Amino acid sequence: MEKKKYTVLMSVYYKEKPAYLKNSIESMLNQTIPPDEFVIVKDGPLSRDLDDVIEKFIDENPGLFTIIENKINLGLGPALAKGILASRNSLIARMDSDDYSVNTRCERQLNVFEKDPTLEMVGSFEAEFIDNIENVISIHSVPETDTEIRKFMRRRCAVLHPTVMYKKQSVINSGNYQDVHLYEDYDLFARMVLEHNTKTYNIQENLYYIRTSKDFFKRRGGVKYAHTVLKFKWGQYKKGYMSLEDFIISGLGQVIVCLLPNSMRKWFYTTFLR
Repeated sequence: MEKKKYTVLMSVYYKEKPAYLKNSIESMLNQTIPPDEFVIVKDGPLSRDLDDVIEKFIDENPGLFTIIENKINLGLGPALAKGILASRNSLIARMDSDDYSVNTRCERQLNVFEKDPTLEMVGSFEAEFIDNIENVISIHSVPETDTEIRKFMRRRCAVLHPTVMYKKQSVINSGNYQDVHLYEDYDLFARMVLEHNTKTYNIQENLYYIRTSKDFFKRRGGVKYAHTVLKFKWGQYKKGYMSLEDFIISGLGQVIVCLLPNSMRKWFYTTFLR
């Protein structure tokens, strides 16, 4: 491992709000151990305001930013796959373009890697907030140890995507990100953990704030979303990543939740899935 060196990987597309993007980038630049490189994938043409935010950071931090520009919007999976390949460091920290990282996040993750060089991916809890980080609506917790993560992964994703720091080569060896609608993270992490035996650890503290909205749970409902869930989890079953029992409990269970009224779905998520 290149001690104390890591790359931040972020994808941005045209719907992002400039103020959110600015705050997100700043939270990574203000880390107690700052990044050695910041890769931004512009996933399709951006607004002038978004480009201005990025250009200002480039001007203020010469040599830090690597910019990849997609002529059209490819989607999160293909965009991040490009960013992985372009990163110059062996360790990469994911960051979403509208969220916020605690300023000790990357130092904590680097320390975990240093203590156990066999680890290949390290995540944490995340706090879900609306409007500002003082308005936290729930804490999303995940299992800690590699053994617990492997067991949990057979029914639900055991690693929270934007919180992770992972080894570049481990991602590439597992097939990198692929174009899997809504599930590019779970798809990658299942391949890493369940097929390629990637050793993983989750810090049992919130080091990340993920932005949600009042319609967060509404977007996770409906027949179309239920179909996407069922198709993905059936694919996981066919690959041998989960048993038939796991598929029935996880896949069909989530379909039922998708079809619940929004108020009941919100209650279920915040009571049982967090």
